[in-house]
Amino acid sequence: MIIFNKIKLFLVISLSIFLLNSCGFGDKPEPRLSLFIGVDISGSFIKGPYFNDSINFLAHYIYAHLNGLGGLEVPSVMFVGSIGGAKKNEPKTFHFMQQFENKSIEEIKAELKIIFPKNVSNPFTDFNAFFEQIAMTVQERNLILKPISIVMISDGIPDVKNEVTQKPDFRSLNFKPLELLSRNITVRLLYTDAVVGRSWKTDIPRKRVKVWTQDATAMVSWKDASTLDPNKPFEEQDRFFRWIKDQVDFGVRSQRIN
Repeated sequence: MIIFNKIKLFLVISLSIFLLNSCGFGDKPEPRLSLFIGVDISGSFIKGPYFNDSINFLAHYIYAHLNGLGGLEVPSVMFVGSIGGAKKNEPKTFHFMQQFENKSIEEIKAELKIIFPKNVSNPFTDFNAFFEQIAMTVQERNLILKPISIVMISDGIPDVKNEVTQKPDFRSLNFKPLELLSRNITVRLLYTDAVVGRSWKTDIPRKRVKVWTQDATAMVSWKDASTLDPNKPFEEQDRFFRWIKDQVDFGVRSQRIN
């Protein structure tokens, strides 16, 4: 009876270990986030006051996410490309995550400056072409239904104008290619202003896509003494990582806009 009970106990423990391993308990969860990053290469933004700061911030942001610092989510895939071109609907190259992995912040910044040179700009800011390229990439790489975060470095002003008011037509922006990609998809517009940010949140028709915007005047505070401690290595900058979670990677509630 004692031997039987020992065998029974052994089988129970073995089965439990097998089930735990099968379910992935005890291991780090497999990264699921699909991260798309777009940089506005129009002359108005590149020659504006925030372009240099945005590239510097982006290097820190990419480094922190790729290394999972401060509890930031490590992406399963990451694509970096430009928003806009010489003409409407012009496809642009997406640069892969591997191009930035195993590099320091300064090396990532240097890579970004090569991809987005300040002395080269394009006249057309084409958000819709950027969205369509994201949708195509998600479908081709079978990333549908995974969480998607779209981070855009831009003032957010569309080139299309309303025929009546002659003001930027935010309703011309089309989220439809993104709507069916995932139940959890967020567009994050950084380095805009309060007026434009409000229009992105309230004027663009959408069903599932969530929108988060952050003003340029708030974004530049990422490197202030209150955020980055000069006496600590970047890996220990807890205040910066909390700032990222609160100001950039904020969890947004969905809101239907017709």
